This record gives sequence, C-alpha cells and structure tokens, in this order.
Amino acid sequence: MMNVSQTMETEEDLLTRLHVQLYHPQQSCKGLFELLPLGNKSKHSADEPLRLGRDAQGCTFALVDARVSRKQLALHAYRTPESPDLLFAIQNLSQRGRLSVNSSALGFLERMDLPDKALVRFGEYEMLIIRESGEAKGSFEVEFEVLAVPPSRETCMYVPSMSPVMETGCSRVINGLPGELRVGLLGPLETDETLMFNS
Repeated sequence: MMNVSQTMETEEDLLTRLHVQLYHPQQSCKGLFELLPLGNKSKHSADEPLRLGRDAQGCTFALVDARVSRKQLALHAYRTPESPDLLFAIQNLSQRGRLSVNSSALGFLERMDLPDKALVRFGEYEMLIIRESGEAKGSFEVEFEVLAVPPSRETCMYVPSMSPVMETGCSRVINGLPGELRVGLLGPLETDETLMFNS
C-alpha cells in the first residue's frame, strides 16, 4: 500500500514539462535573462497562466530589457475531453509588439494553441518551447535554457533565402548576406567589362 508521500513523488516524476530555449543576439553583453531560473525546473499550478515580460511583480518570469513590454505573453494550460494530456495556448499581451508562433502572427490579446514544438518570436527574442507530456493534471514544470545560436536555424525557420541551395546544403552567403539581398543592397555581383574598359 502506497502512502501519501510516495504517491506525490510518483506524480512529481510525471509532470508535463515545458522546455524553453531562449536566444537574443545581445545576450552575452546584457543580463537579459538574469532573473530567469536558468537550469532549474520550476513547478507551476495549471490553473494560473504563466506571464513573461519586464514587470517582475506582474509576471511569473521577467526579462531585464526596457524594449520588452511590461507583460509580453502568457502561457495558459488547459485540457480537452478528448485527451488526457495537459496542453498549452499562448497569448500576446503586448499592445505595441508583434508576437509570432512558428509562422503565425498574433495581435494584442490573440491566442492560439501551442504545438508540441513551437518557435516563438518577439522583438529580437527567439524562444523554442518544447512540451514533454506527463500524467499530472494539476501542475506542470518549466525549465529555461539559453542557446548560443538562434533556434530558428536549428528548426529551419530562419529568414527564408531565395538563393538556390547547392548540393552542399548551404545557400550562397556573401558578406553575411544571402546572395539576393547583397544584389539588392550592393548592386550586381559581376561587373560589365565593356564599361570598365571604355571609361
């Protein structure tokens, strides 16, 4: 016969987990993520939304960045009659900032269901949110990790390039810009030799 503490330990082991991988281009020189519990799992009640923004009092998790809205986004846990899994929806709480989930843009107060793997972007931030199923119904855990490279590169959702992809699997990049951007910004890649000799 199990006692109460054993039952709770079993449920603890089976919590649904949101693994949140973060990236910002200036993360190494600014303490953007210093208020987040990096590397630690934090447990949360499923009936309370998780809020992320710069307001440390009004949000569950805060970013140290004046360009982030006081309340940027919220994650809501929910269940459906068809599934035993704890699922999540994301809501844009920022009136001035756009939020995109994979390739869908969300306006102020709009919300959508999060797939099991979602790339969330706002400002220069990228968050890859991965849901790992568990059996507990009343709570879940969140774990934050900072990535060295943008998760959009890993998930093939990087800024799309119109350059053909060669057999090496890489598109042509010159001076850090895809070929078609360089042409538009810096002129054609080759010069017309007749112009050079006749001038």
